[in-house]
Formats: sequence, structure tokens, C-alpha cells
Amino acid sequence: MQGYLTYEVVFLGAMLVAILTTPIVIRIARAMRIVDVPDARKVHASAIPRLGGASIVFAMLAMTLPVLALDNVIGQAFRQDQTQIIVLLAGSLFMFAVGLIDDIKNLRGRIKLVAQSLAALAVCSVGVRIEAFAIEGVGAVSLGWLSWPVTLLWIVGITNALNFIDGLDGLAAGISVIACGVLAAFAFSVGQPVMAILMLAALGSLLGFLFLNFNPARIFMGDCGSLFLGFLIASASVRASAKSASLVGLALPFLVLGIPILDTMLSFLRRMERRSLFSPDRQHIHHRLLDAGLTQRQVAILVYLVTLILAGLGLFLLFVRGPFAMLVLGLALLLLMIFFHASGALRLREVLQGLGRNRWIAREIRRQNEDSARAELAFRQVRTIESWWTAVCQAAERIGVLRLDMPLQNRDGSVRLLNWCQPGTGGSGGEVIRVDVPVRQRRAGESPRMTIQVQMAGSVELAGCRATCFSRILERQSIASLPIASSSANSGPRDETLPGTGRPSSLPNGNVGS
Repeated sequence: MQGYLTYEVVFLGAMLVAILTTPIVIRIARAMRIVDVPDARKVHASAIPRLGGASIVFAMLAMTLPVLALDNVIGQAFRQDQTQIIVLLAGSLFMFAVGLIDDIKNLRGRIKLVAQSLAALAVCSVGVRIEAFAIEGVGAVSLGWLSWPVTLLWIVGITNALNFIDGLDGLAAGISVIACGVLAAFAFSVGQPVMAILMLAALGSLLGFLFLNFNPARIFMGDCGSLFLGFLIASASVRASAKSASLVGLALPFLVLGIPILDTMLSFLRRMERRSLFSPDRQHIHHRLLDAGLTQRQVAILVYLVTLILAGLGLFLLFVRGPFAMLVLGLALLLLMIFFHASGALRLREVLQGLGRNRWIAREIRRQNEDSARAELAFRQVRTIESWWTAVCQAAERIGVLRLDMPLQNRDGSVRLLNWCQPGTGGSGGEVIRVDVPVRQRRAGESPRMTIQVQMAGSVELAGCRATCFSRILERQSIASLPIASSSANSGPRDETLPGTGRPSSLPNGNVGS
């Protein structure tokens, strides 16, 4: 009876503390100008304080730490597992600190990823790991040394998943409420009072915070809150599942966090298109639902309902075994996929096609860079303007430039127009990109400008890369780089055929017809 009273006091006390402290945090955040400023990707219209994670953390710790001193079963359990609990809470607080710095100064994604990995490794080092699970009809499966990378991936993945889904008033907090409630029930069912207390404290603080976080929000939890909660829930789910011999211990947290997990996986697939994995976009599921015409409140409530259904199916797994359990799990996953497909967030065919196209573009860019490096080798033997132009034309042909045009002034004031086109094309074909590039020379005055034409051939990016590669060659191997003795080579017109044109390099008026 005393233990049940402890659960109630921790839950209700955390909620009350959060309700009382959140308005204070709002005033502090405004005074310190820690606010979320609207931009093209965000849905709020005014600057909102984003220090809400501080009230969540304070309320949770205010009701959790005193439990260590209790002289009952729960207090004894805390003291017996104090090393794991201290490291778990320290890791969560470390993530809060990282998120707070990010809220103030905008940390790079790589720095946050390294911080998350270090905190996860610390938790793993004290025995909080996914070491084994049991499959009906197969038996226990031990992960051995794989428990380290699997646990690391789980904790870092959940931490980022909750961080990425925090893009709408009350969305991440509401999902976290359901997750903490389900994990508290699961921890209680498998005899883990410590995890039950932690989850109940988090649940109470989140409910108190939601009073001012639900639409229209007066405060956001910020990265300090989402990273703290993501790390805490992920680590707690690992520790709670260690007491369960079945696959349910892993399936339950996966289902209750199914929406942020799948949303994050799809986000990473989109960002594999040669972008940073942490680059922002507006393709998350809540953005899709908003674009479909739902309001912020409707989106949040809809996500809550789907999460509750998934959580209910997950809890149902605690009471069924065998093939029926797999059927329930499959039904939950099918519901999750249908929800994402209906919202327009699940577009695997488009994503896979985009990835294939980007792999092809990446290969072509590497090949162009290699061709560019080989083309520059021809400039080692260049000594005159004419041999320089020959090397330029050879480089253009190797890289895939369509046409070159450059007026060149002789010392006597006459001008000759140097031009070249890709053999077999006639210098034209389809849509082209034209770029004017100044060619450095020693002579005072304005540098001559070479017009580069590159055929788009279905990809503006590849055409731009060809033009960039060729422009880089002209920058490095300009007329100014020729030996000084060759300057006399530009003293007047020369009767010499220019490569690729089939036309003389000079006419009586000093020009080459274009």
C-alpha cells in the first residue's frame, strides 16, 4: 500500500510542480531571449519561448530524487540499482545541457550526434543494454557483442526521433505522455518499480507542461526538452525490456513510438540525397497533415489517437502468445503504414527513385572530376597561345563542353574570335547553359571572357558541374600562366587551324567566323 502511495505522490507532485514552474520558465526565457523565431519551415507566427524542457526536468527530478531516501520497497530498489539510475539520469541531464546550448547557439548536427553517442555509451557501460530476446518457437536469441551497437542505435535513434517530431504545438509532449504511461505500466508489470517511478514522474511533468504547450502554445519544450525526453524514454525502455524474456519488451516501445520512429527513418532516406542527415525540411508527417488542410489541434489529436491505438495493441501483446501475438504485431505495423500512406508521408517509390538518380549524378560528378584532373595534364607542355588553345579545346572535349567562344585581342589592336564546338554536334543541340568566364592575362586592361556552353541533357546539376570543372581549369591554367617568352606569340595573327573548328585562326580582318 505504501508503494502505491509513492507512485501517486510522484505522479501528482510532478504534474503540480510543472504547472507552477512553467509560467516562471516562460518569463525567464523571454527575458533571456531564448525564443523560437518563425521562419518558412515553422508553423507558428510569433516568437515563442523554447525553454520548456527546464520545467519538465525540474518537476521530474524534484519528485524522483527524494524517493532515494524512502524507507520502503521502492526506495530500496533505487538504492540497489543506484549506479545504473545515476548514469541514466546523468546521461539524460547531459542531453538536456546539449539541447539547451543548441536552443541558444544552434549546434551543428554532428556535434549533437557525437554527444548522443557518448551518453548512450555511458549507459551501455553500466549494463543497460539489449542483450537478448526470445522468439516464440525459436527460443532465446543472444546478441553477444552486438548488444552494444544495437543498444547504441536504439537510444540515439529514439532520441533523434522525438527531437524531429517536435514541430507542432504539443505534438512531441503528447506522444511522450503516452509513451511514458505505457512504459510505466510495462515496468510495473515486469517488477521494475524504479523505471515505473521514473516514467510516472516524467508523465506527471509532461501533463503539467502540456497545459501551456498545447495549441495555441505559450511555450515550446525546445531541444533541451526533446533530447532529454528522447534519451530518458529510450534508455528506460531498454532497462525495462531487460526484465522481459519475450519480444514484447522491444515491440512495445517500438509501437508506442512508431510514428516518430518511422517519420525519422523516412526523413533520413530523404536526406540521403547528398544532404546532411540533420538538415531541416518540411516533409515530416505533421507538415503533410497540415498541408492536407488539418489544423494544428486536429493534427495533434489525430496523432495522439493513432499512438494510443498502437500503444493499446502493444499492451495487448502482454496477454497473448504464439501466432496470435505476431498477428497483433503485424496489424499494428499495417495500421502505422496505412496512416503514413494516407497522410502522403510514405512515398517510398519517389524516395527510392530520387536516391537512384542521385547515386547516378554522384558517379557522374566523380567521373567529371577525374576527367578534369586528366585534362589539366595536357597544359604541362603549353608554351604559346595556340598550344594553350589546343589544350583548352581538348579539355572541353574530355569534360563534355558543347561550345567555346572567346575574342582575343592582338598587340596590334586587331581581334580574332576563337571558337570550338564538340565534334559531331555543330555546336548546338537542346537546352544549354551559358557561362561567361574571365580568362586572366598579363596584359593590363579587361580580361577576355570565354563563353562556355554546356548541354543540360536532363540534369541542370550535371551541366553546372561540367561548367564548374571547366571554369576551374581556366582559373588554374589561364593565359597569365604561360611562360613570359611566349608573349611574342600574341603579337599578331597566325595562319593556323584551330582544333575542332576546321577554320583558320585568323582572317584578313583578324576574326574567326563564328
